[in-house]
Amino acid sequence: MFVLSLRAVARPAIQYARQSHVKPPQSSPVAGTCQQRCQSTQISYASNRPMIQSGAGRSSAAGGMQRRFKSKHTAREAFTILFRAHPYAMTTWVIVMVICTGSIFYVESFYRNYIVGKFTKFPEPVAKKLRRALYYTNWDFQPRNALKYYVETLKLADELGMSPFSDEIIGVKVQLAAFFEKMQEHQKAIQVLKIVKNDNLRWIEAATALPDYPANRTRLLGRTVGISVKLGDLYANQYVMQTGDAEEQLIWAVETMLKEQQRRETEGVKPGEGDWMTPEEMGGSFEALAHHYEEKDQHYLSAPLFLQALSMSLVNSCHTAILMNNLSISLAQQLPPPVPGQAPVSRPALIGNARSWAEKAIAVAAKITPPDRNEECDVGCAVATHNLGEFAEMDGNIAEARKRFEEAKTLAKVVGFADGVKNAEEALKRIAGV
Repeated sequence: MFVLSLRAVARPAIQYARQSHVKPPQSSPVAGTCQQRCQSTQISYASNRPMIQSGAGRSSAAGGMQRRFKSKHTAREAFTILFRAHPYAMTTWVIVMVICTGSIFYVESFYRNYIVGKFTKFPEPVAKKLRRALYYTNWDFQPRNALKYYVETLKLADELGMSPFSDEIIGVKVQLAAFFEKMQEHQKAIQVLKIVKNDNLRWIEAATALPDYPANRTRLLGRTVGISVKLGDLYANQYVMQTGDAEEQLIWAVETMLKEQQRRETEGVKPGEGDWMTPEEMGGSFEALAHHYEEKDQHYLSAPLFLQALSMSLVNSCHTAILMNNLSISLAQQLPPPVPGQAPVSRPALIGNARSWAEKAIAVAAKITPPDRNEECDVGCAVATHNLGEFAEMDGNIAEARKRFEEAKTLAKVVGFADGVKNAEEALKRIAGV
């Protein structure tokens, strides 16, 4: 069995910790609201003496007395009266109550996420180190302390005999890579993920004799596909721009995923293997490679990949509308190389197909209602409408193009999509003189 080298994984962290200064990213403000409810209560007082029943059956107050006090005001009216009588005191009270309520939610969230959370599968000494690493990563951002505790977490886990190929330890390493990415140390993030990927593949090849191999192979292979997709994203980052390596990682992920799927369909699922990747996970790999080709203006390659991702997406989801819109863009812009013996597809036909997919995207997004509806639906409608304007412009239908651009601008304003407003305004200026 191959055991992950702790020094290899921790080396990027140790090297980075020796640097002289760290630039923490700016934090974004978090706003919170809360609502207070007050309810009036009725207080009744009764004597302990028994009621004396008269001969006529009437109750007498001679032997006892019962008094009831009822509020003459509702809670809202009472609050208004108090506020008018003591405006400063009541304002202070409300502020204190809001702060106290917010503090309760903060403490509860902190306890749930960092004290208990997902640490139940870790030995307590390891969980303690990991909590501190995450605290210095997500709450009180201190890069040097975070790196220190990530390294100590991995070291202590190794000493206590935790498997380096367990989901928990792989998750720690992926989190370490995410930390480097947050610090814009993309090469170190790549280095960590490549080590994890290579060690996983070596284990898959060498550990075939272990009794629990089938289940672990499925689990590790699926995790490695996801890691390879992330490596492709990191290589394509604007600060790295190693597009060749990005393409290699993304193609490997898609090919590995399809080979395993085909093997299961041909040979059948072996005992203990369990389920393979979900359709949504497989669609995400197709989509990542499609975006890669789209950025390289190889739309004839991105279009079929978007179509594959679309076939695996949920029918009534906002992301389905986004995929339809991406497909329409690729169809409108593709210039496939000539194929011997086949007639090239005409531009009007491509634009017609693109228009059809954009209209489908709008129709799908329009049918989705909360809670399933999210920002992707709103932005997708604005973008698809803008694209319909561009398709009309390509056809020379300026009146239709102007109408669509105006609609896109209005939609973008309503949903707060600044880029959409800007693009629509530029398009309107472009066709103003036509």
